Amino acid sequence: MSTLPEALRTALVLAATGVPVLPLRAGKAPFGNCPQCANNACGGRPNMKTAGPCRCPGVCHAWAAATTDPDVLTSPAWKAAWRRAVCVAYHPGAAGLTVVDLDDAAAVAWARATLPATRTVSTTRGEHWIYRGAMASHNAVRSGVDIKSTMAYARWLGPGAGTMTALPDAVRELAVKEPSPARPVPRSVFLPARSGAGQCPHRTPVFLERGIAMAEQRITEARSAIHATVYRTFLAVLSTHGRCGCLTDTHVARLFTAAQTKGETLRHCTDAWTNASTTLGL
Repeated sequence: MSTLPEALRTALVLAATGVPVLPLRAGKAPFGNCPQCANNACGGRPNMKTAGPCRCPGVCHAWAAATTDPDVLTSPAWKAAWRRAVCVAYHPGAAGLTVVDLDDAAAVAWARATLPATRTVSTTRGEHWIYRGAMASHNAVRSGVDIKSTMAYARWLGPGAGTMTALPDAVRELAVKEPSPARPVPRSVFLPARSGAGQCPHRTPVFLERGIAMAEQRITEARSAIHATVYRTFLAVLSTHGRCGCLTDTHVARLFTAAQTKGETLRHCTDAWTNASTTLGL
């Protein structure tokens, strides 16, 4: 063990506790894709839980490469990366954690006055507040504040101090932003009923739920052409349910969440939904 790079020794200790880890190179950045995985050649962006279909033996997929497997961490490809690593990072969401990254003294002061106390770790300019529970990651939820959980990585800066507490609503609510023209949020879909359709036939729970669940599954299981899959799925949902007004905020949000989990941005989701609606003349 003494011959291993110090960063790798730290990573193995963390991995043994169930925290998925990865090395960071100079600039605190992840190692880039290898030639075989560049431009999604290996099968597209991974989802939030695994490295997807890619079987690249290297440290090639940022947060999605994070692992607790000691055999992977000590493999030749990873050892080469650890020798170049400047620090250790981990995937908070996969460990069931959320990191509130406070980037300066003003952000720290705000957190102390606003958020429930939890475990804190000092950083170069501020603090990491670590809560038990995972959520979607968001940058710049307010000045100097980022949220790192699923589909993100955070630097390991030590165990910190204090007792870790459950992820509070106050942190989840930070991710809820006002809609803007550039990045609109999904809204209820109020579309005209079909002529003579009478009562909406899709409000039967089984039919509507099955359709939304199948659409989520289609997006989640996509291994390539994610943009096209999301658009075609939105088109299929709207062609079946778009004219009777049965789709709600909850249904649309489920579809957008499935797409965002595959790496789509909110703007891409909104554009795909709008384009599908336009294609169908809704």
